[in-house]
Amino acid sequence: MASTPLLAEEKHKGAGQGCSGGRRWGLAATRFLDTEEAKNQVLFSVPMILTNVSYYCIPLISVMFAGHLGELELAGSTLANSWATVTGFALLTGLSGALETLCGQGYGAKLYSQLGVYLQSSMLTSLFFSAVLSAVWWFSEPILVALNQDPAVSQTAAAYMRPLIPALFAYGLIQCMLRFLQTQSAVIPLVVCSVVPLAFHVAMTYLLVYPAGLGLRGAALSAGISLWVSFLMLAIYVCCASRFKATWQGLSMEAFRHVLPSMKLAIPSAVMVCLEYWAFELLVLLAGLMPNPGTSTPLIAICVNTEAVSFMVTYGFSAAVSAAVSTRVSNELGAGNIGKAKNAVAVTLKLSVLLALTIVLLLIFGHDIWASSFSDSHAIMKEFASMTPLLAISILFDSAQGVLSGVSRGCGWQHLAALTNLAAFYGIGMPIALLLGFKFALYDKGLWIGLICGLSSQACILLIITVLQTNRAKLDLSVHEETLPVLA
Repeated sequence: MASTPLLAEEKHKGAGQGCSGGRRWGLAATRFLDTEEAKNQVLFSVPMILTNVSYYCIPLISVMFAGHLGELELAGSTLANSWATVTGFALLTGLSGALETLCGQGYGAKLYSQLGVYLQSSMLTSLFFSAVLSAVWWFSEPILVALNQDPAVSQTAAAYMRPLIPALFAYGLIQCMLRFLQTQSAVIPLVVCSVVPLAFHVAMTYLLVYPAGLGLRGAALSAGISLWVSFLMLAIYVCCASRFKATWQGLSMEAFRHVLPSMKLAIPSAVMVCLEYWAFELLVLLAGLMPNPGTSTPLIAICVNTEAVSFMVTYGFSAAVSAAVSTRVSNELGAGNIGKAKNAVAVTLKLSVLLALTIVLLLIFGHDIWASSFSDSHAIMKEFASMTPLLAISILFDSAQGVLSGVSRGCGWQHLAALTNLAAFYGIGMPIALLLGFKFALYDKGLWIGLICGLSSQACILLIITVLQTNRAKLDLSVHEETLPVLA
């Protein structure tokens, strides 16, 4: 009687020994990565790649057009773009992060009617801060001069920023709409509402800069027009699509009551994002203090933009960074699925690092092509080539920390992530950057090495927080489930 299972066992072992190499690779891949979870994230992420990169490229393409007008225009537009990020875009992106927690967990808990109210309260907050920040943009020239930036470059930057003010309002509203739609996995319409305005933007920027003769101002003005076109497309879609009947029920006065409560999440989220964005853009301002600011400023700005583009790709691909993994995690936590949330984080982290490696390879072999899109200067292209190895390292760390930062926003741990960013970038990264860049005269490379130290520290601390907090949430849920029958 015992011979039957033994024969079956031998047959099974023989089948395992005779399996093809492809099958063994498949089994190994399955152990490394949850293929079903990875498939779900990829299906969600491909549209998000197009969406995030398209929105980031709208103002970036304006900078590219301005950069080809001359060296002063290149330095001025890159400085303006960095200053706009520091004083506007980063803050508005961070403020909208409250929606990732509120809408993500609300959707997971099936509190659909509240999503539209949360959206409106976030948009009110965005409009208020946009109005305040527009005054800073208008008077940017004296502020930049006070920060020891070159007067000619500061004047050019101010000339670029004033026509860019309408883009500030549209950008903030778009960020709110993105969070609202992403938490409901409505990603395909986002592709249409971002790629179409991007294509329109390229043509319009060319027309305004060259045939219309508006030059630098035309490049900035086109960014605002394109972003407003995109927002109107999104607003029309949300109002007219039947799939949002449960989550969008029209304008509501209740939104005003949620403004201040939502700020409890919005402000830590804004601080969290700003501390990181400011660390990157601060390097551009520090580059303006170098012996040759005309070269150092655009060089560091190109590196920052390269880092940001790669971040946007992993942001969209993983369905996890910021809006994506935070959406999955917040949805699962709202539904009480701690195990699925942890698995989503692990899969997303692996996918993001794999994609970051792909981007690094493309950058190593195509750095000259990429640099030439910003400037025709051979000196800048040569310097950018020497920065490429350092950029590769920073991109890898940035992709990992991006996933973990998204988890923090999705789970409502913004205050912990904000403290992490403060310690990593301003307690570790910036002091090292200043020391290497100025004291040891490594200049641009020294600044970037300091940034790498900050990114690596940030990624390690966030990983520890994610593991500890997720295990704690699992324990709390387990205790809660055990006490339910007793309470009943």
